[in-house]
Amino acid sequence: MMQRVRTTLFAIGFGATLLGGGTFLGAGGAWAQDEDSKPDTYELLDSFGEVFERIRKDYVEEVEDEELLEAAIQGMLRNLDPHSSYLNQKNFQSIRQQTRGEFGGLGIEVTLDETGYVRVVAPIDDTPAFRAGIQSGDLITELDGVAVQGLTLGEAVEKMRGEVGSDIVLTILRGDQEPFEATVTRDRIKVQSVRHRIEGGDIGYLRISSFTGQTQSGLDKAIASIKEEAGEDLKGFILDLRSNPGGLLDQAISVSDTFLEKGEVVSTRGRDPENAQRYHATPGDQIDGLPLIVLINGGSASASEIVAGALQDHGRAIVLGTQSFGKGSVQTIMQLSRPGTAIKLTTQRYYTPSGRSIQQKGISPDILVERARVEVLESGKLRSEADLRGALTNDQDGDGADAGNGGTEDSSTDADVDETVESSNLQDYQLARALDLMHGIALYRNREAN
Repeated sequence: MMQRVRTTLFAIGFGATLLGGGTFLGAGGAWAQDEDSKPDTYELLDSFGEVFERIRKDYVEEVEDEELLEAAIQGMLRNLDPHSSYLNQKNFQSIRQQTRGEFGGLGIEVTLDETGYVRVVAPIDDTPAFRAGIQSGDLITELDGVAVQGLTLGEAVEKMRGEVGSDIVLTILRGDQEPFEATVTRDRIKVQSVRHRIEGGDIGYLRISSFTGQTQSGLDKAIASIKEEAGEDLKGFILDLRSNPGGLLDQAISVSDTFLEKGEVVSTRGRDPENAQRYHATPGDQIDGLPLIVLINGGSASASEIVAGALQDHGRAIVLGTQSFGKGSVQTIMQLSRPGTAIKLTTQRYYTPSGRSIQQKGISPDILVERARVEVLESGKLRSEADLRGALTNDQDGDGADAGNGGTEDSSTDADVDETVESSNLQDYQLARALDLMHGIALYRNREAN
């Protein structure tokens, strides 16, 4: 019996060392079989039992039963897609803390690269990894001098965890540079998912670093604070979703609704068409129709892409930056009968209001602005969802569907990811261009009004 717990849209999740599970009754034993079951399936299950017993009996070294079953479940889920995984008690607790906005570790979202290295999707703002200069797209090749190739994602994540205050040395491969070491001090991560400030006295800046259970309440407070401080001088808002790896589906829908008066926000479809769901905005634009610019880059994934896609499709915002990550699938956390364990299973694809899937394609910005006008790019081509081993295909490929939305250029081959956005405008070229654009829009609106 499975119990649905929560739907998440992480670009990647912390991996899991697989524990227990299964209904194996012994080598060559009986498997519950209904009338519609395929005989071949149960023959294979009997073969599994036979292999299990052969390993227990004849393998050169003794292996714990639990270890064998962990590996079997691990392989079953790993072969589905990059985002499905088993959550043992420790990992399940960790992911629940993560979606609440508090967990222990380094403060990075990671996935397993097809080369076997651990790839950084995005560092989380104001965390040890962020302060150590870890960037989106970095490949972690060693942990404390031990190669990560051959480890599962869960095993690598476990090695990165540890006692608060202890150090870990990451060996980083960044683009064409020589590998280098970065020492990161572990800490308890408490994510402040929303930050805000006023730029130039008249433009509200809203930074969402991830979609946790506190995101909408934090956004409400940030908008109210900006309105009160700027007063009638307020010209518009910039919503910064760069290097935001995703989070909770309900929070992505709610954030989109914050800026929309009506219309569809997102739809989700699974294997059964009967279970398709559509989510709609409710009346009430919290920024009263003021201009809105959304910043994205190659580290903007999943829930971030839902928000950017909804606001872009409705013409509510100008999307500026570089091509997003391209994760268009939804994971559901399902609690298992064994206490404290669960699976994170890909159950649906999602679609923007215009009906486009961004799986492996991402959101094309309306205005392409690279990280800087003139600089030596450090990261090379950023890997995206399409580069992950076993990634779901885009079910609209071949039917003429356009994954973009009329952006000025296709930036999918050149997107470069900035470490996030707390820098000054002189250092943050994308934000500087967004501010210039907002001032231009405000000037135009003022002239039209007069």
